[in-house]
Amino acid sequence: MGRKGKKRAKERRIQRLQEISELRKIPYPPLQRWWSSETVAVVTGANRGIGYEIARQLAGHGLCVILASRDADRGREAADGLREQGLNVDSHQLDVLDAASVESFVKWVVLKYGGLDILVNSAGVNFNVGSNNSVEFAEKVIATNYNGTKQMIETMIPIMKPSASGARILNVSSRLGRVNGRRNRVGDTNLREQLLRDDCLSEELIDGMVAKFIEQVKQGSWASKGWPQTFTDYSLSKLAVNAYTRLMVRRLSSRPEGQKIYINCYCPGWVKTAMTAWEGNISAEEGADTGVWVILLPSQPAITGRFFAERREISF
Repeated sequence: MGRKGKKRAKERRIQRLQEISELRKIPYPPLQRWWSSETVAVVTGANRGIGYEIARQLAGHGLCVILASRDADRGREAADGLREQGLNVDSHQLDVLDAASVESFVKWVVLKYGGLDILVNSAGVNFNVGSNNSVEFAEKVIATNYNGTKQMIETMIPIMKPSASGARILNVSSRLGRVNGRRNRVGDTNLREQLLRDDCLSEELIDGMVAKFIEQVKQGSWASKGWPQTFTDYSLSKLAVNAYTRLMVRRLSSRPEGQKIYINCYCPGWVKTAMTAWEGNISAEEGADTGVWVILLPSQPAITGRFFAERREISF
């Protein structure tokens, strides 16, 4: 993209953010508020950044929000600050990479709240900023962003509460993980086709893709294998999350009325948080907005298996 193209893109982004800012001022009509103070939302990675802001905004809309974070002390501190604002929040330790921690968290949620209505998978890591594209921590990035998200979904689904409005799962993802992204696409055309075809998409395909990448990282051959060239490990982890989101739609589709679970993902944008070394171009408040908007969408028509950014649907 040339200088003029970048300028136009920036102008469009600023205009869209201004439009969203105005939309946020419009209160939800009572008939669209399918949630209540009894609606329980779990947000992972919630002690800071996007996760914290999603938790804050959901609580601001009147939901009961559990801030889950790897560091229990930081999670309690974040929750205490929100309670001082009059918000209904709780906190609990959760390491999405530790099966025992996840099991302990599930038992606690069931014991104290009887289950949950909403799961927001926000816990994630990225070790590259600016023009860096190191894969030194690729295994940790894939494990946290993809395997951690997958483990949370599989573990939490059994304790999601029945609801006429449907339970909700939201995966925080990135446009960097789009299969056919204009600037960061997967070079292997056969793999692209398989990832985009529902009849080819499988957990084995997704797991095999990330395993192949990790193997090539260890061999030192990944750079010439057609993987995304911007933040490669992070982009691939989000590509896997996006694909898994679509796969889960198929698995959840047969659930009966009253036990439906809707799952979507969204890109918050390039946000000024610790993950981007504060180099983003929007605030955490702006970045969290679309995620909160997706979670609170009306139950009819059912919205599931979609990818969103800036309050608009985008392609996978």
